[in-house]
Amino acid sequence: MAVTKHDDRQHHIQVAPGEVGRYVFLPGDPGRCEPIAQYFDDPVLVARNREYETWTGTLDGERVSVTSTGIGCPSAAIAMEELARVGADTFVRVGTSGAMQPHIEPGDLGVVHGAIRDEGTTLHYLPVEFPAVADLDVTRALAIGARSTGKTVHVGISQSKDSFYGQHEPGRMPVASRLQERWSAWMAGGAICSEMEAAALYIVAATIKVRAGGIMMIMGHHDQSPMTPEEEARGSLDNLLPAAIAGMRELIARDREAAA
Repeated sequence: MAVTKHDDRQHHIQVAPGEVGRYVFLPGDPGRCEPIAQYFDDPVLVARNREYETWTGTLDGERVSVTSTGIGCPSAAIAMEELARVGADTFVRVGTSGAMQPHIEPGDLGVVHGAIRDEGTTLHYLPVEFPAVADLDVTRALAIGARSTGKTVHVGISQSKDSFYGQHEPGRMPVASRLQERWSAWMAGGAICSEMEAAALYIVAATIKVRAGGIMMIMGHHDQSPMTPEEEARGSLDNLLPAAIAGMRELIARDREAAA
């Protein structure tokens, strides 16, 4: 690992140039970083600060990292900005989301190729008319890799929101009618899941010229009805992480072919 001066470290993630790979997984929960890193060869803990934890290792001979972003678009945008400054250029969001279509079962996987900008962070980057779209090569690799694990995979659009309880308990909010009307509209438009980071990652990626995509474990039901214990069990990381790793391996292989 390269030795760097303290001043080279990014303010929030506390990572310096030379300490991360070009490919980075972005979970929200710091507790998911080590389980992801265990799929790497020779994983090393690089830094812990606030909601940000970073590990680096190799995958199929390529240097890769994982950095947690915390919950929501503001902290996710910070993570991507600072990781790009120290050399990363390809990002895969890996996390959980809520179902938005009746045909989607708890435990299915969603590859998110675009996100509804139902949040505030991205307005500080680009006008709202600019779409939050994932990189095509990253999306294709994630879909192929995830399907190779035998999981049910849906490719589609997510709703990126700022309020967890605005989604899960809209009826108690003073703006309940507006929340419910918009939720119905997103569903009618075919959105597959609701999460809290993809829009920011895709808009920041477009702004700073890096690649981003996302794969989600989809949980819950579109109508907020309770899950059975069996349905809850399908949301295990053991079902999500192998698919995400397979997608990254597919992307690494495709990038090597393109560079050859």
